[in-house]
Amino acid sequence: MAVRKLKPVTPGQRHKIIGVFDDITTSTPEKSLLAPLKKSGGRNNSGRMTMRYMGGGHKRRYRIIDFARDRDGVAAVVKTIEYDPNRSARIALVVYADGEKRYIIAPAGLQVGQTIMSGKDVAPELGNTLYLSDIPLGTLVHNIELKPGQGGIMARSAGSYAQLLAREGKYAVLKLPSSEIRMVLTSCKATVGTVSNSDHALTRSGKAGRSRWLGRRPRVRGVVMNPVDHPMGGGEGRSSGGHPRSRKGIPAKGYKTRSKKNQSSKFIVERRKK
Repeated sequence: MAVRKLKPVTPGQRHKIIGVFDDITTSTPEKSLLAPLKKSGGRNNSGRMTMRYMGGGHKRRYRIIDFARDRDGVAAVVKTIEYDPNRSARIALVVYADGEKRYIIAPAGLQVGQTIMSGKDVAPELGNTLYLSDIPLGTLVHNIELKPGQGGIMARSAGSYAQLLAREGKYAVLKLPSSEIRMVLTSCKATVGTVSNSDHALTRSGKAGRSRWLGRRPRVRGVVMNPVDHPMGGGEGRSSGGHPRSRKGIPAKGYKTRSKKNQSSKFIVERRKK
């Protein structure tokens, strides 16, 4: 995976850096694994705008991803590596021995024709999904479950991974992408390897219009608003705005918003670093 810097032939291309699509093998998605994706534009069920800066964007179809990897003991062959407009990572179409097709998050280095498996007595190789109790210590993993059978919900975006540090009783100790060290049940599953498209973080859109294609409307700084619109608004000329805070008045930049009564705090060994 690499990035490509465009020649500055137009103002929109002067600072544009895009990823290359060398790893993608087809541009046609599997029709049976597509679902409609309706845009809300930031409105709730009564039509009121509850989330600002959302709206527009190119029409998309959702790719149904198998995060659970629950076909234990059945071999699957990677058929294609594809682009997914709904996530930063690449996805892979796999075909099981009985003909069933599923999409999975593609790990970095996964090749077309490669065989992958999931379950109890599976080798800890790239793309295989195992229980945390069976994965060797020090292994880099992604698509990690928090509850057994729930399906992976951690380390799913482009280039992310967690490292299995230790096992203590029925818990495995993982170092997450945020640098947080956390305990997860060893009966939860994880996939070996790191998520593909790691250079996604190096891309630059080059122009404001590209954000509109992605469904993002312009975000306005609170300090340039009026006092009626934001706590940091108003003042004569360009004022600093005082203490940084949100539109609702909640302090920002260092204020802890995590609840002290959060039940999952007992599983966190070391908090993420600022």
